[in-house]
Amino acid sequence: MMLNRAVPLAMHPITTTPELVAACERMVAYPFVTVDTEFLRETTYYPLLCVAQMASPDEAVVIDALAPGIDLSPFYALMADEKVMKVFHAARQDIEIVWHAAKLIPHPIFDTQVAAMVLGYGDSISYDQLVQRITGDALDKSHRFTDWTHRPLSDAQLGYAVSDVTHLRDVYLALVEDLKRRERSDWVQDEMRVLTSPETYRMDPESAWQRLKMRVRKPKELAVLIEVAAWREREAQSRDVPRSRVLKDEVIADIAVQAPTTTDKLKGLRSLPKGFERSRWGEAIVAAVGRGLARDMKAIPVPARVQPAPNGGAVVELLKVLLRMISERHHVAAKVIATVDDLERIAADDRADVPALTGWRRELFGEKALALKHGKLALAIERGRVTPFERS
Repeated sequence: MMLNRAVPLAMHPITTTPELVAACERMVAYPFVTVDTEFLRETTYYPLLCVAQMASPDEAVVIDALAPGIDLSPFYALMADEKVMKVFHAARQDIEIVWHAAKLIPHPIFDTQVAAMVLGYGDSISYDQLVQRITGDALDKSHRFTDWTHRPLSDAQLGYAVSDVTHLRDVYLALVEDLKRRERSDWVQDEMRVLTSPETYRMDPESAWQRLKMRVRKPKELAVLIEVAAWREREAQSRDVPRSRVLKDEVIADIAVQAPTTTDKLKGLRSLPKGFERSRWGEAIVAAVGRGLARDMKAIPVPARVQPAPNGGAVVELLKVLLRMISERHHVAAKVIATVDDLERIAADDRADVPALTGWRRELFGEKALALKHGKLALAIERGRVTPFERS
């Protein structure tokens, strides 16, 4: 059931703490609120919260997070209130903002993008596409990349912000009803545990290397990579600038392979800007390389490599066909059931530690994947559709 669109919406931003306290006191009386944020992070390491918008079934508010003197504690308290469900779309960045600012994770939460994937709306469906499919409304996204630091906020910006959370109410109610009807509410809750884990948002410099999409072959290279990536993370955090402003990923890869132990050797890297070796960062990088080379190579956490099984490539391709068939038949996005990495690991190991072999995913796909791998299940085409059948 769609909410009453005739309810008047606040078109002026909240700019004072008393206004925010009053709004949060009204919101806490409802079982759910929809939430969205507008932020800036192109020039910073930590996201700068500019605007937060919320809607209950009866009203919508826009909070000017940059208003002089405003205390956002009431907003963060509402985010932590266990009696109120917080509804987001693609929640990870919004939660990261709250985690950084208040060191808390909003809970409980509902992510409409995840729910849409579980219900077969496609992989990582955008908010405007989901609104269009559920409500039939076309959103004006022209202010998506507007400057949210500029004050005063325009009526168009406020209208855009309010629209995001008011439509989200209808989307949420429709998805919850569909999840209950198809008995998939628990599936979504499994995904929410990852989104509400502090480990998802901790930015530990010592583990920064794990986010880099690069392959190193030798323990020495990985040791240098770990130390240089950790140095860059600490530097970016202390200066509050994007990682790439300190050192680009490809430069870190070059340093890991070349392992320059002096500034003269650092100078020889083509990937570094001319003269970089003479800066204070040049000495810091050389020092990080030295720390990497001094590590115990036997203790280096070399990433586990999947040993390819016999005919592993063919097995993975068959598993892809099975995954697509199950995804289409049960109306679940393939991406939320299993990734290509999951399939490769299943092809190599029946006991692979992957989500696809646990919980509802195992029941829906994992057991069939193992049966297909061991010849107990076959795939055929009947009337133009891929169909599984058991083999004796």
